[in-house]
Amino acid sequence: MIIEATCDISYTNESEVPAIFMLRPKSGWAQWIVEDFYRVFPQVQIVEYDDLYGNLCQRLIMPKGEFKIDIKIRADVQETLSVDFDAPFTPTHLLPTDVLHYLLPSRYCQSDQLGDLIKEMGLAQVPTYKEVEAIRRWIYENVEYKYGTSDASTSALDTSKSRQGVCRDFAHLGISVCRSVNIPARMVVGFLHNLDPMDFHAWFEAYLNGRWYTFDATQDRPRGNRIVVAYGRDAADVALTTNFAPSKLNFLKVSVNALTESL
Repeated sequence: MIIEATCDISYTNESEVPAIFMLRPKSGWAQWIVEDFYRVFPQVQIVEYDDLYGNLCQRLIMPKGEFKIDIKIRADVQETLSVDFDAPFTPTHLLPTDVLHYLLPSRYCQSDQLGDLIKEMGLAQVPTYKEVEAIRRWIYENVEYKYGTSDASTSALDTSKSRQGVCRDFAHLGISVCRSVNIPARMVVGFLHNLDPMDFHAWFEAYLNGRWYTFDATQDRPRGNRIVVAYGRDAADVALTTNFAPSKLNFLKVSVNALTESL
C-alpha cells in the first residue's frame, strides 16, 4: 500500500537556534520512498548527513522569529508485519558486530535493573519470537496508555513501576526487557496509518534468527502500514528535533492517509 504522511511544524525563536532535525525516512527492505517533499521557511542552508545508526539528519540554524517546516512523504509500505513464531533466539556470539550495542543498557532503557519485572513475567530461559511477543502482550495488557503520565525524563524503570505512559514508554519497556534476556532490541520512530490520536509514533524491533522483527506494545495485534523515520538505542538517539538554544514550539501537526494499494 502507498501511504502519504505529512508533518507541519512551527517554531518561534528569540534568537538564532542551531538545530538537528531527523524527519526524512530512507528506503529499506520494508518500505520504498516514492516521493519526498521537505520545505523550510524562511529558506536556510541545510547540511544533511547520516548519523551513527544510518538515519538521515538535517543540520541547520533556525533564524530569529517564526520558522516553519513542511514535510510530505509518500511510501510504498508493508500492509502486514512479518511474523514468525518459530524464529529462534540468536546466540550472542553469533550476533553481527553492529547489533551488539543493542544488547547494552542505555539512557532510557536500564535493562540491568529489571530483575523483579522479569520474574513477574515468567519468561522462558531460552527466548524466541514467542517470548518477545509475550513481552509485547504483557506490556499491552498491564501498562495503561495515558497522556500526561510521563515526560522526556521518564525511563523504562519508571514505567515498570508506574505502569502508565505513552508509546515511547511502551517501547522503552519492551526494549529493556528484551535486552535483559539477551535479545538485541532497538527503538523505532515514524508514522502509523490509522493511529488514534494521530501523532508521531514509537515502537520497537527485536533481533531474532538473523533479522529484525517489529513489535508494537500499544496495539492489540501486529499492524503494518508504517513509515520508519529513524532507529536508535532509545529516545535519545531518535529525537525528531534537537535544539541547542531556547525555542518555542507553536504547533506540530501530523496526518497519515492511504492513497492506493500498489504503484
